[in-house]
Amino acid sequence: MASPTTATAPAILPVTQSSPPPPPPITLEPLYAGHTRFELELEFVSMLSSPLYLNHLAALKLLQAPDFVAYLKYLQYWTRPEYITFLSYPGPTIRALELLQEERFRREVLSPEVVGKLMQEGVRGSLEFQGR
Repeated sequence: MASPTTATAPAILPVTQSSPPPPPPITLEPLYAGHTRFELELEFVSMLSSPLYLNHLAALKLLQAPDFVAYLKYLQYWTRPEYITFLSYPGPTIRALELLQEERFRREVLSPEVVGKLMQEGVRGSLEFQGR
């Protein structure tokens, strides 16, 4: 038996080249290309904070497709407080989700002038947020 003043070294297990990696965590949610639906939707919704991306979606005519418009309506759950905390740019993202619910905005975001105005509002909003 070791005395109270004598410390014993912890046992170190050898790792060999043939040791398999630990198994991945078990998830009940299906994965799409290795990502959960939550991760994919978070990435997409975050991209909506960019006026240039909104213009790109309009140029592809996605904002006119009824299925895509329905998907944008479904994404409104990101406006709830428990989901807003995951957004990097909550203000512009939520604003874009609101604007995309309007048919007129979905048509007009194709215009460079509208995109420019959105970009100016975004810069002005970030400067106000920083206290300038």
